[in-house]
This record gives sequence, structure tokens and C-alpha cells, in this order.
Amino acid sequence: EERVLADPKAPRYVLIDGKLQNVPMGPGLLASSFLSGGTRTAILRDIFGKSESPEPDESVANFIRRKFSPTLLDRLVGPFVSGIYAGDPEKLSLRAAFPILYEAEKAAGSITRGVFKVIKQRKAANGTQPQVPKEKATLQTFRDGNETLIRAIAARLGERLTCATEVTRIAAIDFGQEPKATRFRLALRGPRGEETIETERLILSVPTETAARLLEPLDLGFAGQLSAIAYSGVAVVSLGYRKEDVGDSLTGFGFLVPRSSGLSILGTVWNSSLFPGRAPEGQALLTSFVGGATNPGAMNKSPEQLAAQVHRELSPLLGLRKEPVFSNVMIWKRAIPQYNLGHTARLAAVESLRTHFPGLYFSGNYLNGPAIGTCVEHALKVADEVRVSFAN
Repeated sequence: EERVLADPKAPRYVLIDGKLQNVPMGPGLLASSFLSGGTRTAILRDIFGKSESPEPDESVANFIRRKFSPTLLDRLVGPFVSGIYAGDPEKLSLRAAFPILYEAEKAAGSITRGVFKVIKQRKAANGTQPQVPKEKATLQTFRDGNETLIRAIAARLGERLTCATEVTRIAAIDFGQEPKATRFRLALRGPRGEETIETERLILSVPTETAARLLEPLDLGFAGQLSAIAYSGVAVVSLGYRKEDVGDSLTGFGFLVPRSSGLSILGTVWNSSLFPGRAPEGQALLTSFVGGATNPGAMNKSPEQLAAQVHRELSPLLGLRKEPVFSNVMIWKRAIPQYNLGHTARLAAVESLRTHFPGLYFSGNYLNGPAIGTCVEHALKVADEVRVSFAN
């Protein structure tokens, strides 16, 4: 009852030639002026033709150029990649970041035909699931913001949750005596001072550099593979304006920005247009994202510099007539893990190492996707695996 859903039909925009252009969703995209004639021909060729990547791990950029066109990469796919991963399509692995597209071409030589085949296979592999009404996919949050989710989890855990405590060392004990005999000893430092605990099951839900440091005493291979996963930095710049000072109606989700535009903004979400209560009456809240893998230098700027730069870039696009009445900047230097070339092999190596330590599990946004929903689904899967392991 606390959830708030954005209108899934709200228009989405991409900055093309200095103007915001609506991106049609679904089949309408093929007939729109948004795509070039060559791109439309390539899409039709994919529907009826057949192709296959010559490489086992291909970048998103190479895939789109090979299958479709550089125009589609610049105008749509590149901005889309920036919006999800804040990543560089020249480095991002198609197999790791968009596995359904990779599997679709492998299965049918065609993205269009193969996607349906892959989805059908995945449903069959998951078995019969209870049928529940499904909402159309859209952005969602909570009435009091995403902190609602964290507070709910903390309330459910109650006294079992220990905060302000650092895990300084992990050791495997009883290792190698029996396949299921591995136990873990954790050295902790917190409000009660230093202490140790022992556990039969250990789930690491931490950034890769932390997992690498903690697991290095168990096997150097963990550190080598996990520390090789790069992260992109992102600055979240929230600016508030009086609606009377904004020339655009701000009807829609917001817009994405191709890197060829030369702007520092990756994209801007029109928060107050999507969700109620995000700005005072008569005002608008715009949240922009700066930095990413293609602009790491942005992380070295001050919050004041970033806010001023975003305002300058937004002004001609949205007809901003005055300075913002509200400003907040959050800088995340390691915001989003990058599913770059070799990511699938790295995760496979980590999984192989994990089999030597029964009871060890991983959960996090570097495994199956960075979205919150994806992380929740993976966490529930890990929880089920832990329950099954105790039952057995």
C-alpha cells in the first residue's frame, strides 16, 4: 500500500540535434522518423534473416553496429546503456549485460525471432509458477521514498540486525573434512568492541572490492576475480524550480542524452511529474545523472560545480528562466558495477571457487543486473538455496 507507480504510458525522450524527441514504444518505433531508413532496413533484415557473432564475448556497441547501424547505437542504445549502467557500450558485454539478446541470436540467428524462443525456454526451465496478476513494467517508488524499503527490512529483522559493525576478517574452519563441514569464523569490530562469531552459512552482500578483501585469506582467486570488476561513478544532481520558470510542460518520464551531444548529463528524470509529493505545490523537481564510465572526471568536481553545470545544460533544453530554488547533489564514486567484456568468465571463476567452500553465498548488483527488482529476485533465490541446504 506504500508503493507508488509511474504511468507506464508516460512519454520518454532522447536528445537529438539539440531537441527532445519522443521515443515511440513497441512497433511504433519502426515506423517513426526517429530511426533512419538504413536502420529500419536492418531491423527488417534481422526479422527474416540470420546472423551470428564471430566472438564468444562481444561488446554491445559492436553487436548493434553489426546487426543494425551506428545510428541506432548513437541515438537509442548508447543512451539506454548510460541510463541503466552509466556504462560504455564499447566495453559493456552483451552476453553479461543483456543475456536475452545474446541467447536470442544464438538460438535463432535473429533477435526478433529468438527472443520469443528464449523467453519460452526460460519459462519452461522455471517450471509451473502460481498465476498472479502482473502489472505493466514501470518505474515505482514508495510514498516516503526508497528508504521505506530499508526501514521495512530493518523492522522485520529487529534485534537480529547488528549495525555499525565491521567484519575485519573471515576464516574457513573445519575446511575440507567433509563436503558440508565448512564453517566460517568472522572477526567483528563494533560498539561492543572486538568479537568473533562462527556460522555455517555466510552470504556476502557487499561491493566486490570488500568481498575481495575479506575472501583473500580463503583463496587468492577470489580477490583476483572480484577486484577486476570495475565500477562507474555517478553524481545525482537534484534541482528544484518554480513551474512558472520552466518553459517545458515536463510531461513524461524525462530524457536520455547520447554521448555525441557533448553534454555531461547522462539523463534527467522528471520526478515531480512521475510521482506525487516530490515537490511543493507550484514547483518541479528534476533529477539528473552525471559521470559514468565515459566521463569519470565528473567525480572530481564539487557539488556546487556539478549543480551549476547541470543547470546550464538543462536551461536551453527545458526553457529554464531562473536559477533553481532547491539543489542537492550526491556523489557516488563507485555507483554501478560494469558488466564489461569478460564479466561472465569472471563470475564463472568465482562460482567455481565458491564450490570449494560449501555454505558461502553471494548476493549483489554485480551478479544478475543492477536494478533493485533484479537484486531482490536474486536475493530471494539465494535465501531459498540456503533453506534447501539446511533441509538436506
